[in-house]
Amino acid sequence: MTWVTIGLSAGTLLGMAIVLSSVLGWASKKYHVDVDERVLAVIDELPGANCGGCGYVGCGEYAEAVVLEKEEVNLCTVGGPGCAQTVAGIMGVEVGAMLPYRPIVHCGAHFDDRLGRSEYRGEMRCAAANLVTDVQGCTYGCLGFGECARACQFDALHVIDGLATVDYEKCVGCGACAKVCPRNIITITPFKSDQVLAVACSNKDKGKDVTAVCNVGCIGCGQCARTSNLFKIENNLSTIDYDAYTADCLPELLAACKKCKRQRLVFVGKPTPEDLEKTKDQELPDVVAPDFKTTVDDMEWRG
Repeated sequence: MTWVTIGLSAGTLLGMAIVLSSVLGWASKKYHVDVDERVLAVIDELPGANCGGCGYVGCGEYAEAVVLEKEEVNLCTVGGPGCAQTVAGIMGVEVGAMLPYRPIVHCGAHFDDRLGRSEYRGEMRCAAANLVTDVQGCTYGCLGFGECARACQFDALHVIDGLATVDYEKCVGCGACAKVCPRNIITITPFKSDQVLAVACSNKDKGKDVTAVCNVGCIGCGQCARTSNLFKIENNLSTIDYDAYTADCLPELLAACKKCKRQRLVFVGKPTPEDLEKTKDQELPDVVAPDFKTTVDDMEWRG
């Protein structure tokens, strides 16, 4: 009797296995979706950072867009030109021009430069502090709580003395820092050289109002615009035309820097040997290349 029971159980299980295998086999054929082999090949060549710098959710989605939607092959900032060249080879297309994009923090005020600060006891996040009236006198400047530093996967951005500062040696230009900044003072900019000039201010108020809240903010005096056509004063703030920006513009850029009363025109990035040779006899403005500490130390809030 026992053997009969065991035989029936084994037979039942075998029958169920055969039926289920048949169903699964039918379903796999019925609902099979062909995957373009090029998508898998592109995914293999991408760095897998899933940083979103290309504008897509992750590397997989970007790979599908490249193959199925003919998206540009040079959007991966982490992979850089080498990755773009390989992906272009898979797709049989030309890479095209690929300028490195890097963030510029349009604020140069450290803690001691900010006037009208009040004690803040809320959530230590930029998005939360940005909702508080008069958390600091300047309503445009960096809040210094490190949202951008936490968003960076490459340890390329730290808050130093209350100011978000980029380590261009590590930065890949993914844009994560710009996306989380509630005041939109971080812009992703094409770097035509390793070192570019930037306006380290975002305050659009009139000069007298700027000086009331910041020791270093741009007052919109227009000296830079009168010195070089690369500059324009828009809404009381100096702006740079990066489309017309070239390495040949360095002499007029240096002249504009000397005219700036508030020293808000600063070079960011890292100078190349060619840059150093060109400017060896000239005194340059501050170059943003600080000695970084740990993220925890840099994000301490001082009121």
